[in-house]
Amino acid sequence: MSIPFSAASNAYANASNLIDQSAKALPKSPTETNAPDFSKLVAESVGSVVEAGNQADQKAMDLVDGKGNVVDVVTAISETEIALQTMVTIRDRVITAYEEIMRMPI
Repeated sequence: MSIPFSAASNAYANASNLIDQSAKALPKSPTETNAPDFSKLVAESVGSVVEAGNQADQKAMDLVDGKGNVVDVVTAISETEIALQTMVTIRDRVITAYEEIMRMPI
């Protein structure tokens, strides 16, 4: 299976546009920063992992129904696995940081 050059080129162009847009959205000075709420950040991260899992499940069901592609299912499952591993790593680091803070003498 080969991917046409135009598809790859379009994907890179879209990624470049997204990076440019996010760079423009960054605040210019420290006074303009609105620090995100940690609980919101965690909730959004968990939500994105759950959404990735739901998409992988849907693609697997499409494959069972004969409407899907094996490559799409494997890719979706791999993306979900990476997202879950990232979330677990972040959780472990937050717990480690909390434990270190609790060990600090007052």
